[in-house]
Amino acid sequence: MKIVILTQYFLPEMGAPQNRLFDLAKGLMELGWEVSVVTGMPNYPHGKIFESHSGKFTQTDWIENIEVKRYWLYPSNAPTALPRILSMLSFSMSSLFSLFFIRKKKPDYLFVESPPLTLGFSGWILSILSKPRLIANISDLWPLSARELGAIGDGVLYRSLELLEKFIYKRAYVCTGQSQEIVDYISKITPQKTYLFRNGVDTKRFPENKFNPGKRNQIVYAGLLGVAQGILSICENINFHSLNTEFHIYGTGSEYEKIISFIKNNPDRGIIYKGVLTRDEIPTVISTYGGTLIPLIRNIYGAVPSKIYEAMAAGLPIIFSGEGEGAKIIEDTNAGWVIKPGVWIELQNCILEFSKMSDAKYFDSRERNRITAKKYFDRTEQISAFSSFLESKMR
Repeated sequence: MKIVILTQYFLPEMGAPQNRLFDLAKGLMELGWEVSVVTGMPNYPHGKIFESHSGKFTQTDWIENIEVKRYWLYPSNAPTALPRILSMLSFSMSSLFSLFFIRKKKPDYLFVESPPLTLGFSGWILSILSKPRLIANISDLWPLSARELGAIGDGVLYRSLELLEKFIYKRAYVCTGQSQEIVDYISKITPQKTYLFRNGVDTKRFPENKFNPGKRNQIVYAGLLGVAQGILSICENINFHSLNTEFHIYGTGSEYEKIISFIKNNPDRGIIYKGVLTRDEIPTVISTYGGTLIPLIRNIYGAVPSKIYEAMAAGLPIIFSGEGEGAKIIEDTNAGWVIKPGVWIELQNCILEFSKMSDAKYFDSRERNRITAKKYFDRTEQISAFSSFLESKMR
């Protein structure tokens, strides 16, 4: 079986989609698939094409025996909508030049990552011209997510994108969704064409018995430092030192400089910035900590932070400041605490309760989360099931 993955984001960029799609490619290869990737020039999260790829329209890379065909795009990490839209549109256009590459590969499936939604339309054109079956993999519901974030309103643009969304869903051979909410949403548009394919986590990458007792009351956050995560607001409103804890932050993003400045001006609040972790460093490093804080300022319908699955695999009790399906997963699996974002007194109480857990209750929580990750959210098992599903559709 052959598959081409079409995505705007891929390694060596850092980020959850990049890691997830790399694991998908590698996992399918291990199951005997022939896998290729069509993607943009690496630029995330800094919004500048990496020096190793600058000045080129197209370039071929090999990442662990995966052929990666890259095309130019307009890079941007601007907080405003227009530059980001231009970036998405630029790759949606340049990716069409991959037609000859895809034809040469003769894949059975073309797996298209959305967002950007416009890339789904490009994928449909490519599938029509090169004949593979189109898989629309929906990790965020556009334009619904954009409206919920306030990026666009209920005008002509929203209605136009909504028509494009329905067009793609109806013409895809299969629509995969990364949460039950996404699958339910798509099923209302095109019944009997959906498949739940969660982000999950590669549990084998998370070593057991790495917990450091000296970090029992150290809470870790490792990820994007953007507006949607609200780490700066947490730093401004929570005095971790007064709650007998420390907050260790890893990552970078648009709020990075403000967070660093705040920590420098408030050295007595128990907040420590630790730098940036590579994909390979994350499992070992976060497994040493006592717990994790995963914030999401605003609920985006269908979105489940991948950090939840990683924290479970690392055996970390989770304090989740957010709503939606992510909150439901934590409540259903008894993985930690759930509070609404921005309710600081409740967050303080959760942190205090975490710091005062008995040893028996604490270690039971760690073990339960590891078992849950392996049983329900292991990425290897999900990829294997997905592979079997796609093979059955070809019979």
